[in-house]
Amino acid sequence: MNSFRENDLKTQTEYAAEDADITLQLYELFAPQLKKENLEYLFYKIEMPLMKVLAKMELNGILLDENWLKQESKDLENDLKELEIKIFELSGESFNLNSPKQLGEILFEKLKLDPKARKTKTGQYATSEDILQKLSAKHDIIKYILEYRTYQKLKSTYVDALPSQIDKTDRRVHTTFSQTTAATGRLASVNPNLQNIPIRTLRGQQIRGAFVADTGNKIISADYSQIELRLIAEISGEDNMIKAFQNGEDIHISTASKLFKIPLEEVTKTQRSQAKTVNFGIIYGQSAFGLAEQTGLSRSEAKQLIDSYYDTYPKLKNFMANQIQKARELGYVETILGRRRHLKDINSNNFTVRGHAERNAINAPIQGSAADIIKIAMIKIDEQISARNLKTKMLLQVHDELVFESPETEVETASALIKTEMESAIKTQVPLLVEIGVGNNWLEAH
Repeated sequence: MNSFRENDLKTQTEYAAEDADITLQLYELFAPQLKKENLEYLFYKIEMPLMKVLAKMELNGILLDENWLKQESKDLENDLKELEIKIFELSGESFNLNSPKQLGEILFEKLKLDPKARKTKTGQYATSEDILQKLSAKHDIIKYILEYRTYQKLKSTYVDALPSQIDKTDRRVHTTFSQTTAATGRLASVNPNLQNIPIRTLRGQQIRGAFVADTGNKIISADYSQIELRLIAEISGEDNMIKAFQNGEDIHISTASKLFKIPLEEVTKTQRSQAKTVNFGIIYGQSAFGLAEQTGLSRSEAKQLIDSYYDTYPKLKNFMANQIQKARELGYVETILGRRRHLKDINSNNFTVRGHAERNAINAPIQGSAADIIKIAMIKIDEQISARNLKTKMLLQVHDELVFESPETEVETASALIKTEMESAIKTQVPLLVEIGVGNNWLEAH
């Protein structure tokens, strides 16, 4: 297929004219819908201005240290070999770790880890991650297999693949940001996806060390702290949670204190951890069964914890029930700025399908509002950078985090500007808190 410039003038003219005509037809179709659904502000004041910001970010790209990735690849290769030895010792024989068939036979026929092990349509045992997670307490081999898979994915998806994405001209990686991929309004990063680099494991975090600042510059990372919890408190009007945030308390210690009816200073690490799991689980509609699996509590203890949680935060419970009811009546839910998430399955007769839509009815306004807020912040920061003639560049958006490259002489000014604009993106009762980090690479800055 020829590129545009390789075609003759007549073909170019016809193509350009048709392109303009189709665009006009689409405008005439969609413009009245925007007005009808009260989405004009969101479209004209946020999504359209954001396009220019994203275009700059895509052109800026981010510098990648290939040597760092080569070393990381070697380290991962060594880790994989060591894990392979441990797995073979525990299984009592060598086998192809990448063969689900052979792995299934070892786990379920030789080691007999689950007499009720499920088989796939092809007749072999199912060995997906969620199945293995449930068996992790039964045998040490499971944790090593899961670790092996994690490292293998890191190596193939990121460490070995990213160098091929480096632009030969400027040695930088240029991702593309899509505004229309996620139903919640979140931005998506594609070709390559730089939003999915894992940060929960040390090995995953190490990959961020390959994203570096150019000579004389620093990387600045600005991250909204617990924005979804802050927003669920804001939108639900939950007084107890709002007060905790306004007082600058650790929300998980505050929740644990209320759940276990003990003073803040007596909350243990385990109690804080359980409260944290409930705090974040509630946003995603976690059940007692799911909470029990995550915390090691029995199902009845988990149910008791969730019941206590709703007693502690009654307005939150009402908000969640109202969101589901609203979705049933209208067929959609909305973010702070009126972005709509349509839920066609909210009245489904299928319990599982309906349950998924109900969880989205609660989560979409929270996640979508967080997406709206960071978009406003990005537009304001870009305006301020231009107005002050700063050389600082916005490079990446990773959900609740923004990444910048800034000349060393501008770091202090830029950091203050970024923090101010992100924390004041919209007016809220619950303070929005932004944590700023600075370093030679993304790992140091985060």
